[in-house]
Amino acid sequence: MASWIIQMTVIVLSVFISSSSQGKRDKVIYCSACKAIVDELNYSISQVDPKKTIHVGSFRLNPDGTMKDKKVPLARSETHLSELLEGVCSSMSDYALHVDPDTQHKQYMRFAPRSSGGTGDLPDFKNFQFDGHEASNTLKFACETVVEELEDDIISLFSQNVEHVHEELCNRVSDYCRESSLTNKEL
Repeated sequence: MASWIIQMTVIVLSVFISSSSQGKRDKVIYCSACKAIVDELNYSISQVDPKKTIHVGSFRLNPDGTMKDKKVPLARSETHLSELLEGVCSSMSDYALHVDPDTQHKQYMRFAPRSSGGTGDLPDFKNFQFDGHEASNTLKFACETVVEELEDDIISLFSQNVEHVHEELCNRVSDYCRESSLTNKEL
């Protein structure tokens, strides 16, 4: 009887602990991670040759001997998007905390230029706070969490070529950037 009470107490405590741990998510980090995912995926999609296509559909034969499949652009195919999602969080080390000098609004922004970009894309570094490896690990963990929780939604939004994906994903679908102060700026 006593062991049953202890087991029930442990179960009840674990439920309360797991539900309260989700409520302690840092809105700045998770909103920035969500926006960074959208930014990185948009960039990766833009680097794919628009002429490349992939066959999708069933590879079964119909009763009349034909096969029903169709070609879709590779860049926005579910297969390609899944591959991109596997590596999207590795670029979080290119982001750092940016503090807007006018509004003191904090968000993580990309500071490193892209490999194909020129030096004209470099931001003003004096507004960035480089907190070392721990900060990028925190953002990477948030990115991995967002991808894990929203993978199907991310793939769906990008494959349908929805406009303003960051608003749809980060505000409506996930609530990470719901507060008005976090929704005004894009990465």
